Amino acid sequence: MAGIKDVAKRARVGVGTVSRMLNDSGYVAEGTREKIEIAMKELNYTPNELARNLYHKRTGIIAVLVPNVSNPFFSEFVDHVEAELYETGFKMMLCNAAKACSAEREYLDMLNRHIVDGVITGVHSLDVEEYKKIHKPIVALDRYLGEHIPVVAVDHKEGGRLAAETLIDCGCRKILHFKGATAVKSPYHDRHYEFERVMKKNQVETYSYELEWNRFDSEYYREVVADVFSKEIDFDGVFAVDELAIECMNEAIRRHFKVPRDVKFVA
Repeated sequence: MAGIKDVAKRARVGVGTVSRMLNDSGYVAEGTREKIEIAMKELNYTPNELARNLYHKRTGIIAVLVPNVSNPFFSEFVDHVEAELYETGFKMMLCNAAKACSAEREYLDMLNRHIVDGVITGVHSLDVEEYKKIHKPIVALDRYLGEHIPVVAVDHKEGGRLAAETLIDCGCRKILHFKGATAVKSPYHDRHYEFERVMKKNQVETYSYELEWNRFDSEYYREVVADVFSKEIDFDGVFAVDELAIECMNEAIRRHFKVPRDVKFVA
């Protein structure tokens, strides 16, 4: 396999000249560029992209951290992020952080060591202080990680209001409401605060079930649903994230509830 020295020899120029051209790090005459390009083509030489990126202190790679791509929300999220990154000249490195508790910290370390150019994180198992130590490109999904880290979130308050009003308009009077752990500061909670506010305003009985933070796996959702039904909670409406709502609906059907006649779901 041809190397940069072979290209320089074939083009009859110095190795430094070839390097300057490949890295765009200095002047190279047009005629010399043509000779180098011809030599590269004849030798079937492909520049080392990694070495070139490291020279410019960039890798062209963004790490995207999610709990688990088996979750429908995160699989769709990753699909769109990868497409957007590609359009702007970046490649995506995907991390399913739920598989190892140390994964989130390891990917942040990769950012510190210039192995990736930035991190988009939808995983929040680490303490916020870990993020505050890093002053490099990080974007957070639905969690406040520090003043210097931007957060991407939807209008959760509006979502909570719409969900509540939809269930009320459908005649629901006893609501089972699954909400995220309030111990961690996140714009996500606005959805549930608004949902509960609207229900209280309309005097609708609401049972709020607080979930564990950063748990998105199917096994956990099955445990939650089993716990709810073991408590024999009476409900005719449910508000939950997609996968949990589906798990709860399936269990309701197994117990001979008619959907949506007996119980209605908003996800």
